[in-house]
Amino acid sequence: MSKRLLSMTLILVLVGTLLAGCGSKNAGGKETNSNGGGTNAPSNTVVEDITNEYGDTGGLKLPLVDKPTKLTWMVVSETPLNDKLVAKEIEKRTGITVDFQHYSPATFQDKLRLIVASGKLPDIFHGLKRDELKRIGQQKAVVAINDYVDMLPNFKRLYVDENPWVANSYGDENNNIYTWPVYNMNRDVNHGMMYRKDIFDKHNIPEWTNTEEFYQALKKLKEIYPDSYPMASKTKETIFKDLSYGWGIGGASYPAIYSESDKTWKFAGVQPEHKEMLDFLKKLYNEGLLDQEFLTDTTDSWTAKMTTDKSFVTWDWIGRLDLFYNQVSSQYPEYDLRYANPIGPTGNIRTLPLINADFGITVANNENKEAALKLLDYLTSPSGSELITLGVEGVNFNFDENGKPVYPELADLPNIEIKVLEEHYGMWIEGMYLNPDRRSVYYNYTEKEQEAQDKMVSANKFEPLDPVLNLTEDEIALIAELQTSIEKSMNEFNSKYILNKNYGDKEWADWLVTAEKNGASKYAEVFNQAQKRFEANK
Repeated sequence: MSKRLLSMTLILVLVGTLLAGCGSKNAGGKETNSNGGGTNAPSNTVVEDITNEYGDTGGLKLPLVDKPTKLTWMVVSETPLNDKLVAKEIEKRTGITVDFQHYSPATFQDKLRLIVASGKLPDIFHGLKRDELKRIGQQKAVVAINDYVDMLPNFKRLYVDENPWVANSYGDENNNIYTWPVYNMNRDVNHGMMYRKDIFDKHNIPEWTNTEEFYQALKKLKEIYPDSYPMASKTKETIFKDLSYGWGIGGASYPAIYSESDKTWKFAGVQPEHKEMLDFLKKLYNEGLLDQEFLTDTTDSWTAKMTTDKSFVTWDWIGRLDLFYNQVSSQYPEYDLRYANPIGPTGNIRTLPLINADFGITVANNENKEAALKLLDYLTSPSGSELITLGVEGVNFNFDENGKPVYPELADLPNIEIKVLEEHYGMWIEGMYLNPDRRSVYYNYTEKEQEAQDKMVSANKFEPLDPVLNLTEDEIALIAELQTSIEKSMNEFNSKYILNKNYGDKEWADWLVTAEKNGASKYAEVFNQAQKRFEANK
C-alpha cells in the first residue's frame, strides 16, 4: 500500500470514529439543540441583564445564557485554571461555567489526537490544522461558524463586514468556516536587522540606509577589527528566508511567493532576485565580512560572537536587544544593540498578518454549540478581550498615569510577562486570546523595542502581504510531496554557491535546470490554480 493511500485510509477511519462518538442525540435518537446544556434552570427563570456593568460587549447581551450552562474547553497550559480569576469572572459575567481541561505544551498535541479519535470532543478546543478542521467540519463534527453569524456580532463585524475575504481564504469550498480567527495579535515589528550602535558610534560609522552602505560599514569594521566577522547569524539555512523580504521574494508561503507586478505565484529559489541575494552574501563571505560559520553556528556560539568584539551585525527577534544587554552589561556597560534598517533593494521587512486562523480554534457540534460560540464572541469583544489579556480593572490591576497596567499583587516580581499572568490569573491562555487588548503588558515595549516599532512604521518599510490561499486536500498533499525535496536541493545549492568560490553563472544556470526537474514550476502552479479560485470567489 502506498504511503498516500495508507494516509487517506487512516484519515477515513479517524473521521468515522469521530463521527460515531460526537453525535448529540438524546435517548430517543433525536438531535438536541439547547442554548445552554448542563444543569437547566426552570424555563420561566428571569435573568437580570448585566451588560452595562462590563463595558463594550460588541452588541452581546450578558449573561449569554438563560440557564446555568457548563462547557468544557481544552487548552494548552501547565496551570490548573478552574479556580483562577478568569474562569470565575467568565461565569459571573456570562452564566457559563467553564471546565478547563489543561495539558502541557509537550503533551497537548498527542492528547488532542487521542480525544479527536475517540469522538468525545470538548465543547471548545484548538490545535488541528485547517485541512483537518475542514474535513471534520464537513462531517458535522464541528460547527460551521458562518451558520450562526447573526448571533455573533463581534465575529460578524471583524470577519464578515470588515474582512469579507476571510471565508474565502479559511473556509471550505462552500465558504463554511470552522475556525475562529485571532485578530490583531501581532506586533508591527518582531524581527529584523540589528547592529552594535556602541561600536558604530565609537568609530563614527553611520547606520546604513541602503545595501551598499551596509557593505561599506562592514568593510570598515573588518579593517578596525581584523579578527572579526562583522555579520553573524544563528538561523542556519533559514537566513535565506529571513533576508528574502529585502530582495522582494519573501512571503508567508515561502518558497512560494506572490508577485504583485504580474499577479502570479513563483518559486523563490529560481528568481533573479534570489541570485542577487546569494551574490551579495557570497561577496560578504569571500571578504570575511560574513561569519564563516554562519550555516553551522549554534545559539551559544552566535551569542558569544555578538556579545564580544567578534561580530557586530545580525538578524534576530527584537527581544534580543535587551536580552544581550542584560547578559553582558556588568562587563560591558556601554553595550548597545539596536534595531537597524533592513538590507536588500526593497529596504523592507515582513508584514505580520492582522488576522490569523492557524490556531484552529473551533466548537464541537453538540447541544452546547450556541453557548460556546457566544462565549468566543464575547471574548472577541473589547470587554472580553480586556478580561483575557488585561484582567479586571480595580480587582487585579489598575492603570498608571501613563495608561500602563499595574498589578499590585505582583509588585515584588521584577518583570510582569504574559506567562506570569497565566500562572496567577488564568490570562493569556493559548486559544483564548482572540482579540488582544493593545494596552496589555505584551505590548509594553522596552525603549529599544519601541524604537524598532517606530522606525519601521514611520518609514512604512513593509512588504505587501500575499493573498491567503485556500488549498484543496490534493493540493496540500502535492505541496508536501514537492516541498521537502525542492527545499532541500535549494538549501544545498544556496550553501554551495556561497561557500565555493568557483560557483557563478554556470552553476546558477545548472541549478535552474535542477530546480525545474525537482518540480519548481509544478510547485508554483499549485498556488496559481488556487489563486484563480480565490479571485473567482471574491
